[in-house]
Amino acid sequence: METKKLDQTTFVRLERLFLITITCIGICFFVGYGIVNTQLKDQKKDISLLSTTLKQRVLSQSISKALVTIPYKSPEKITKVELGTAIAQWKTIHNSLIHKLQDLKTEDREFILALDESFQGFYTGIKSTIDQLETPSQTSTLQAKVEGVLKLEEKYLSELDPLIKHYQNRITQHTESLQTLLIVLLALGVVMLLVGFFIILRPAAKYSSKIIKELLSSEKNAQDKARNAAILSQEKQHSINELQTINSAVEQSLLFARIDPLGYIISAGSKFSRFFNYNPSDTETQFSQLIAQEEKDQEHFNNILKTHKNTGWQGEVQGSNAKGEPCWFEISITPYHGEDNQEALLVICFDITQRKKAEQQINQLTKEHFELEMNRQKELSSKIIENQEQEQNRIAKDIHDGIGQMLTGLKYTIESVQPHHIETTQEKIEQLKTLTSEIIKGVRTATFNLSPPELADYGIAASLSKLSQELSKFTAKEIVTINKTDFNLRLEPLVEINIYRIVQEAVNNAIKYAESSQIIISISHSEDMLSIVIDDNGKGFDPQDAKTQDAHQGMGLTFMKERISYINGRLYISSSEKVGTRVTLNIPM
Repeated sequence: METKKLDQTTFVRLERLFLITITCIGICFFVGYGIVNTQLKDQKKDISLLSTTLKQRVLSQSISKALVTIPYKSPEKITKVELGTAIAQWKTIHNSLIHKLQDLKTEDREFILALDESFQGFYTGIKSTIDQLETPSQTSTLQAKVEGVLKLEEKYLSELDPLIKHYQNRITQHTESLQTLLIVLLALGVVMLLVGFFIILRPAAKYSSKIIKELLSSEKNAQDKARNAAILSQEKQHSINELQTINSAVEQSLLFARIDPLGYIISAGSKFSRFFNYNPSDTETQFSQLIAQEEKDQEHFNNILKTHKNTGWQGEVQGSNAKGEPCWFEISITPYHGEDNQEALLVICFDITQRKKAEQQINQLTKEHFELEMNRQKELSSKIIENQEQEQNRIAKDIHDGIGQMLTGLKYTIESVQPHHIETTQEKIEQLKTLTSEIIKGVRTATFNLSPPELADYGIAASLSKLSQELSKFTAKEIVTINKTDFNLRLEPLVEINIYRIVQEAVNNAIKYAESSQIIISISHSEDMLSIVIDDNGKGFDPQDAKTQDAHQGMGLTFMKERISYINGRLYISSSEKVGTRVTLNIPM
């Protein structure tokens, strides 16, 4: 059967190759015929035009010759009718020539007009000479007419000769082109034959030889396969034995059973029988009764089985083992057709009780952690609100005790001014100037504490430098900012304000609680990191009591950590008693 199929394929391919060869040769023949036929038509037109032109020239010369002999003939020998017929034929041929030239659309229009104009002059001269014959005249007068006609003939022939020469050359070129084309077509035919032989016929012969060799090889292979059949049969039997061994191992290690669509057990594995204390000879036991003792669990599994018996299902169910202990099972239900094409379901169970217990413990721990985190957030929110109230009270107190009292003093001072007492008025004006300066200073201090303008205008480096200058003035402590790497880049506004508040809180802690006399703020940066270090020479504290210290400072350290976490930075605090404290901020750029 294989050999017959190969032979049919081979002959079909050979037939296709021969058809391709014949088609190519036929196309070459018809294309060559079309080209030659086109060339012959063009040459036929040129020959027709040349023949007309030559005939016109011959008639022109004949008519001129007849006119030249008229003065020397007796009147009775002059045949005017024959001459008139020749002239009419001559005019007809000229009109035909003009129409052919115009149809070609290749000749110059001015040349056609010049040729037609020469003809009309020549024709008019001839008609005038013939009309002269009908009236008595002297021979000399007639002679003069004939000479005029000859001059017109010469002009006309001079217009006609280039046309004759042109079409003679064209006919010659067409003939040479046709000869060249025939040679090319002949060469192309030879090439097509060679191509058909070397590219189609010869490879086809080689392919046929190859197929024959393959058929012989296939026959030999078939014999080898027949010898190997026995070996394969032995290996198959060996594989069956191995599968039986594997099946026995699966029965001993996997909880599985075959059930019918109604849920009754058809057969079960050994481990399944031991785990659920199932008797294989009992064919009236439902699967749901084995894996669950509670009626609601049994009904739940039966509903799953009823819904997914045709599509299969995988999921987790709660049940119990043979001892009645609560268990969790991961069950996979797969429909299949058993013996005699009967519908059945393969149920595979995995005991996941320990995993579920671990998940419940993890969920409990997660819940407790969540509650702790929520309580911490509530406490933090409460402290934030408390700090905001304290800050608002502080601002209100600063404005009332400072700016408010100074404005009141300014009001009373202005009211006490008496313009007619010049000396007293000048003293009051000086007091007003001093009081106004104090009010401006107080307003600047209050606004600086709320939102430093340098931060929005120039960035974090300039605002920290201004912070150290202002705090140094207010506290009379040595507070300086050192920009080690000349950092002047701008960050996002939220990042800059959080950095500023963290540094401000660290400096305030050093002033209020550390009893330091010197505070140094150092700024440095790299391509991807901004680092700010606040060093003080205060009394320091024990890092092991950081929580107690943080509470003593009014949640200051907690707020610093919350702010640095918000901008994805890192905060490090190192301190030693009687040595000082270092606060380090690392912020990604």
